Amino acid sequence: MGFSTTHLIIFLVIIIVIFGTKKLRNIGSDLGGAVKGFKDGMKDGSTPDKPADATAPTLVATEKTEAKSTIDVEAKIKS
Repeated sequence: MGFSTTHLIIFLVIIIVIFGTKKLRNIGSDLGGAVKGFKDGMKDGSTPDKPADATAPTLVATEKTEAKSTIDVEAKIKS
């Protein structure tokens, strides 16, 4: 059992009467903008942000021993 053309036309007329053409136009443009934003986001997400051969800087810990009971560690970036 499927919908015939007459059923679809009657359904469309009822929807237009309930919501009005202006609200339906706004809903359509909002939906189109959302789909476009999603597609743009998928394109941007597929490209890497930085090259894969670039290495991240390594942190090296150096100790400062001012008092014998505590150890203070300072992190420096190793180039």
